[in-house]
Amino acid sequence: MLLHALSKNHNKVVGMKPIAAGKENGKWLDVELLRTAGSVQVTDELLNPYALEQAIAPHIAAQSQGIEIDMSTIENAFHALGELADYVIVEGAGGFMVPVNATQDTSDIARLFDLPVILVVGMRLGCINHALLTVQAIRSAGLQLFGWVANCIDPEMRAVKENIAALRFRIEQPLLGTVPYDSAPDFQALSRLIDLSGLDSRRRDSR
Repeated sequence: MLLHALSKNHNKVVGMKPIAAGKENGKWLDVELLRTAGSVQVTDELLNPYALEQAIAPHIAAQSQGIEIDMSTIENAFHALGELADYVIVEGAGGFMVPVNATQDTSDIARLFDLPVILVVGMRLGCINHALLTVQAIRSAGLQLFGWVANCIDPEMRAVKENIAALRFRIEQPLLGTVPYDSAPDFQALSRLIDLSGLDSRRRDSR
């Protein structure tokens, strides 16, 4: 959705999934969604440097395949993508602090590039605690939280509006949009619900 939202203004956008864990029917679904949403065609090696077979924690999946996840490989791919597109959206893998090797986790990827973080909150029971702990971890890592998205993933969740209100009160950064539950989502249509205009301002200010 973020890629679709950014491409509305004719930006050249590309997604990156540094680490994908979990192959289904011969493909990595998250990677394919990013490939489809991007407006720049890139190689698999740049889009997804590490494609792991099992849907388990990345460092465990990598170990089972005899792979050592190396940050320099991810860094080289990121910079190559940056030469091809106006925006590179980097998608995490399972959370903000998921181990990727013996000494590093996914927060180190964001720190490596000093990326602004967009937190996607899966709206379900327990999401307030999980979201606020993640916000705290982002701040402790010295990173900027650009904003957050409320993603309604549980159609039976009670008091959704009240939960979103509680998060808006406690998270200083803006709510960028609320995505309703949809069993067969049209990501391009849903992208209209996300406001990323502030990223355009950041880009202009950095020139």
